[in-house]
Amino acid sequence: MKIVVNPRYDKYASFVKHIHQNFDKEGTTIHAGRNIIKVFAVQYMELNVKQYKIPNLFNRLIYTFFRPPKASRAYHYALKLLDKGFNTPEPVGYVELKKGGLLHYSYFISLQCSYTRNMYEFGDGLLDDPRKDIIRSFANYTALLHKAEVYHKDYSPGNILFKEIPGGAEFSLIDINRMEFAPVSIEKGCANFARLWGKEDMFRLIASEYAQQRKADKVQCTNWVLYYRNKFWEKFKRKREIPFEI
Repeated sequence: MKIVVNPRYDKYASFVKHIHQNFDKEGTTIHAGRNIIKVFAVQYMELNVKQYKIPNLFNRLIYTFFRPPKASRAYHYALKLLDKGFNTPEPVGYVELKKGGLLHYSYFISLQCSYTRNMYEFGDGLLDDPRKDIIRSFANYTALLHKAEVYHKDYSPGNILFKEIPGGAEFSLIDINRMEFAPVSIEKGCANFARLWGKEDMFRLIASEYAQQRKADKVQCTNWVLYYRNKFWEKFKRKREIPFEI
C-alpha cells in the first residue's frame, strides 16, 4: 500500500491512512458511478474522497509499472494547478492499494470545494446579461489556463465549478487526473470547448472572448470552436440522445 499525505495537512494523516478501511461504512455519498465520491466530516473540516474503481487487468499492469495511477495524478496535478495560481480543491493525500502485486483500489483525498454551481447551467436558456458576464469570465479564464500551458482533457460541464462575483465568476477545476502541461495552440484551445452544453450563441461569445484574450483571429476562432463542438456532438448523438437542445 502506498500512502501520501500533503505536509500542509499532516493532521489528517490518520484519516488518509485508514480511508480504505472506513470508506464503505462512513461518509456521505455525493456521486455513485464508475467511481464513488464521498464527503467526510473530519476535525470540523469537510474532506472529499474519490474512490477509483479497480482497473481492468491491462490497466492494472500499466498503472503499476508504466504510468502513475489516477489518484496520484489527481494529487500532483492539483499541486501544479495551485502553483500556477488556478483554483482546484487543495489535495490532502492519496492512497494506492495493491492486490497480487498490481494496483487495486485507489483514493484521492482533497478539501471539499465550496463552489456549488457548474457549467451544466448553460445547457438551456437564453444568454441574458448576468449569464453573458459569466460566459465572458469563463472564456477569459480558459484562455489564461491555456496561456499557462494547462489543458484539461475532460473539460466537461460538471468538471468546471464556479461562484458568481460582481461582473463575472471565479472558477475551480475538478476531476483533474487527465491533464496536459504543455503549450496549447489556438486551434487546440478552441477544441477544448467542444464538450460544453449550450446553444450556438454561447459558443460564439466564448470564441470571441477567447480570441481577444489570446490575441487571435476572432473569425478563425469562431470557426474552430463551432467545428469541434459540432463534431463532438454529432458523434455523441450516434450512440445516445443529446441531453440538451443544440
